[in-house]
Amino acid sequence: MTTPWTTLVDAGTLAGALDRDDLVVLDCRFSLAAPEAGPAAYAASHLPGALYAHLDRDLSDHRKRGGGRHPWPDAADFDARLGDWGITPDHQVVAYDDGDGAHAARLWFLLRALGHQRAAVLDGGWARWMALGLPTQTGVRDVTRVARTERFDGNRLLDATQVQAHLAHGGMLVDARARERFRGDVEPIDRVAGHVPGAVNRPYADNLAGGRFKSREQLAGEFRELLGPHRADDVVVMCGSGVTACHHLLAMEHAGLPGAKLFTGSWSGWIEDPQRPVATGP
Repeated sequence: MTTPWTTLVDAGTLAGALDRDDLVVLDCRFSLAAPEAGPAAYAASHLPGALYAHLDRDLSDHRKRGGGRHPWPDAADFDARLGDWGITPDHQVVAYDDGDGAHAARLWFLLRALGHQRAAVLDGGWARWMALGLPTQTGVRDVTRVARTERFDGNRLLDATQVQAHLAHGGMLVDARARERFRGDVEPIDRVAGHVPGAVNRPYADNLAGGRFKSREQLAGEFRELLGPHRADDVVVMCGSGVTACHHLLAMEHAGLPGAKLFTGSWSGWIEDPQRPVATGP
């Protein structure tokens, strides 16, 4: 039996497996500045057989209020979307994007929280695939819809109230935003600058070197230094809206440190209540 890919897969390995019947590739290219740029790029060219997953429409639920800029979808809705793509619990799923892997990591953690272990992110994404001159195509393949009944692991998904309790009991909160946003020096997206009091900062870009994830060993060393006495499953990660934080969850699991949790609303969810405290500075 083929060994499943559960965190990252390199482009050459994926290229050699495109004919697998159990493989589903999902294109997660997306731009906050131009939300329809991703679908346009997908229509122009994508990995052979890939389907498209839109951050706003497929990986978030904007009908919800109080969940930040990219509200976490309900399990039934996301499960139905996976069914539309023909994905069963036995499929090997690989996600990619054309940035730093954060949008693909969001899809990866949605699957992981649903209990789907056979899910991975293409290391280096679209840029790596194109740099190696690997095949692409246009058009959309036919999919047979399947019925699904999976549910999210609620223990790994925290709201703002649960994060406050987590911090009050000595838990660790890691903010994946850039340092200047964490400090409150600038805030290009949300209406309030700063961070959750008690959080520590590790920009998710620190997981990368040359556009690809650092080695397991290097990531393990860096995260162990960051976590100190905390176990991985005593860590909650956040960012601006619950997307780029998933990059940390992926990096930690790749490094052999699984079990961290996600503050789904993240900073944009935290500041929806003006009574919640805000810190600035390092």
